[in-house]
Amino acid sequence: MRRRKSTIFFLILGICLITLAVALNVGWILLNLREVALLVFGIVFFAVIITGLVLNTIFLVREIRRNEQQDAFLNAMTHELKTPIASIKLYLETLKAREVAPDKRAEFYDVMLTDSNRLLGTVEQVLQASRTREKHRMLNLSEFSLNDLLAETVSTIEANFHLDPSVIKLTPSTEDVLLFADRAEIGTVFSNLLDNAVKYSADDPKVTVRVKNSNDKRVEVLIKDNGIGLNPSELKRVFKRFYRAVNGATQQRKGTGLGLSIVESIVKKHGGRIWAESRGEGRGTTFIVQLPKQ
Repeated sequence: MRRRKSTIFFLILGICLITLAVALNVGWILLNLREVALLVFGIVFFAVIITGLVLNTIFLVREIRRNEQQDAFLNAMTHELKTPIASIKLYLETLKAREVAPDKRAEFYDVMLTDSNRLLGTVEQVLQASRTREKHRMLNLSEFSLNDLLAETVSTIEANFHLDPSVIKLTPSTEDVLLFADRAEIGTVFSNLLDNAVKYSADDPKVTVRVKNSNDKRVEVLIKDNGIGLNPSELKRVFKRFYRAVNGATQQRKGTGLGLSIVESIVKKHGGRIWAESRGEGRGTTFIVQLPKQ
């Protein structure tokens, strides 16, 4: 709220200063019509002032938005780290304080293992975001089957979310597609997209994954969900670091705002493209990943 007020203040200040500069410029011109050299100098001088004010206002607004996104990221990270740690601590204290039945102890172990995996996943995502910003980092390139990678990723997501096999429908390409890329990083791309597709879907999630040969040189993978959807204005912004869609349902889901930024960085590094399509809030989202074939 405080930063929003600051944004409004600087916007009003910028508009007032621009108006004042224009008024002074016009008045000065009317009073000095005979002084041509001074007239030209005055026009240039005030144009520079106006440009500086506009750029200053734009810079301030962007900085405030960036700070708000970073604050949201820190809050999300705090929650993502604190919640599983507190859960693990509680179960360990319970096991230490009293005797627990074997079946209940096994249940506690399963919960703690799930929480530790969640904690590890959060840390790995932050490390991955840092690695993707390294411009000269070498890729571990190899040839692999896209159909096999997608099948493995779908199985992993189904296990992580305890999903029925009917939730995610995979339609592989009729002819196996070979990629020459970093298998682990491409796996991260589809893992993040499927994770989001399930996480931001309705209570009865339905996700489809389809491989489409766009031409002889490229292949497209379409991941469609029946989730919360996106506004048209957010279709590009969702790939920015720390950005989370302005949607009540989105804010209720856990997340750091890094996943799609990581995905876009990896895809671009492999010479591909990624974009999102949606018909609006509550109408699902489709992510299309286009990659060069071997």
